[in-house]
Amino acid sequence: MGRPSEGEAHLPGSPRPVDVLTVVSVVEVTPSVRRVVLSGTPDAVAATGPTVNLLVPRVGDPDPRWPAVARDGRIVWPAGSHGISLRSYTARRQDPGRGEVDVDFVLHGDGPAAAWAGAAAPGALLGVAGSGALGDRPAGTLLLAGDETALPAISRILAAADPASRGVALVEVAGPEEEQTLARPPGVEVRWLHRGGTPPGESTLLADAVAALDRPAGDDVFAWVAAESAAVRAVRADLRSRWGLTRAQHHAIGYWRRGRAMSPSG
Repeated sequence: MGRPSEGEAHLPGSPRPVDVLTVVSVVEVTPSVRRVVLSGTPDAVAATGPTVNLLVPRVGDPDPRWPAVARDGRIVWPAGSHGISLRSYTARRQDPGRGEVDVDFVLHGDGPAAAWAGAAAPGALLGVAGSGALGDRPAGTLLLAGDETALPAISRILAAADPASRGVALVEVAGPEEEQTLARPPGVEVRWLHRGGTPPGESTLLADAVAALDRPAGDDVFAWVAAESAAVRAVRADLRSRWGLTRAQHHAIGYWRRGRAMSPSG
């Protein structure tokens, strides 16, 4: 299956072609983060977030064999070898009116998405198949905690937060060169945690920083956590035990696992 043509027809009830976006430009945000600006139809861009399933082709494949999408959202893969990898990312920006979406890729992983992003140039293709929510919710006091893979999601949560919200966002990155400007409510502090020469996934900075926080007073609290799986487990345990947060008061998800190819950038 090649790239679907504009207005390609398919039988009612049969799997539909996936949406395919085209790289417009590439921006080096930090030494390890590459922003890929993609274009597509307004409907395709509107459906790319906040969390989107990306279909990543092999580097240099000029005519990927894209899967299709069933009516219930299942991906229908082509028979035989196809070279397409499925990865979940958070769109940093969506602009359906302009038909553009930005996706930030962390390049210190060695998986297919990092390889694709490292080689991406205008004209390259990327498929999308379904999207989901970030798992956040409004609250008077917020705790956001994550590493560089969670920055797109953290940026979106902060940008959409009530201006009266208070709290802290803890972000682990390699060093000051990896810090990014984040729009945020005045009452939410952003603290950058620098792991220096420690490899990603091997520091305890995030869990230690949460452990050093006092539990906010009251029940109008929500915590959102995403990073390497072991770090997330440690933070989740602290939030459930010492903070006493219920399931409705926190969302904690392992975005990647040490020793395996990194999947999302957020």
